[in-house]
Amino acid sequence: MLDFNKPCHIGKEEDAVREAIMNQKLSGNGPFSDECTNWLETYLNCHRAILTPSCTAALEMTALLTEAGPGDDIVMPSYTFVTTANAFVLRGASIRFADVDPATMNLSPEAVEQAITPETKVIVVVHYAGISSDMDAIMEIARHYRLWVVEDAAQALTSTYKGKALGTIGHMGTFSFHETKNITCGEGGALIVNDSSLAERAEILQEKGTDRKQFARGMVDKYTWRDVGSSFLLSELNAAYLSVQLEHAGAIMTDRMRTWQAYNQALKTIPDLTLPAVPEACEHNAHMFYIKTERRSELQTHLKNQGITAATHYVPLHTSPAGRRFGEFAGTDNYTTAESDKLLRLPLYHGMNEKDVDHVISHVKGFFTV
Repeated sequence: MLDFNKPCHIGKEEDAVREAIMNQKLSGNGPFSDECTNWLETYLNCHRAILTPSCTAALEMTALLTEAGPGDDIVMPSYTFVTTANAFVLRGASIRFADVDPATMNLSPEAVEQAITPETKVIVVVHYAGISSDMDAIMEIARHYRLWVVEDAAQALTSTYKGKALGTIGHMGTFSFHETKNITCGEGGALIVNDSSLAERAEILQEKGTDRKQFARGMVDKYTWRDVGSSFLLSELNAAYLSVQLEHAGAIMTDRMRTWQAYNQALKTIPDLTLPAVPEACEHNAHMFYIKTERRSELQTHLKNQGITAATHYVPLHTSPAGRRFGEFAGTDNYTTAESDKLLRLPLYHGMNEKDVDHVISHVKGFFTV
């Protein structure tokens, strides 16, 4: 069976993990963590990068930093993973789900503006498939209504919008290093702080609400409890693994892009398929290749019979029991549900060989020519 995903593995990760063990520094914010945060801050050209145990944890930190709570509305797409909403629901905020642009499955700026209420505090954009949302329009709306913007860039490390790294355009951004992502350490994430006024508090939140990081720098003679917080720290073992993948980020992206482009070139002439749209202002990271078809279930079964695992994706959150409890769809669901019902993701991972790519292409084409 051809897997849908295989976690990226360069082959040098074990050496880095072994070194972390030998250093006898296994908890967070050790030398490998510093190496990873330095890479992120340099590559992304951001104010501050903070490693977290997951993108979920990073999103929870953004909810704390924006002081979202009861009485606040948060605007976001319904077509996203549950943690995008959970981070704010945990603080007592209400979710206003806005419709997507069917071309990209990202938030529609027009729908965002219609979803805003006097209680709205934050807009959360999700860069689906590593392809940027319309950030100029989103940021203009945010400036007009004086709202925070959080970029859920879980899928979008190394992607850009008008030459600027995703995750660095809003006030904060979040990344995932889950095993399904381009660059992984099994479980992990990062918070990107672009508003300098939030940086010190973000460090305190990460260290359980203490100023321990300032103590480590010699800025205070003892550390103490300063704020709410939690253990938002990535293990040094995970950071060691991650450091190797960040070092090879360029090669990983090149490899994945080869598969993405092969799919795109071979399938773009099939009239019954809709392929991912990449706006001119965007450069993406080949995180996924999806197709849309009214015959999704039939195609998925056909591919399974040929030994190919293809996957659907999110069930829109506003249709779920918790989504109805903690939020509501703002405006009309013109595209979110209808487009999500058509979407099917094809296998794509680092190291996928040409023979397997051709196998997938052949059977997708064969399905539509029968």
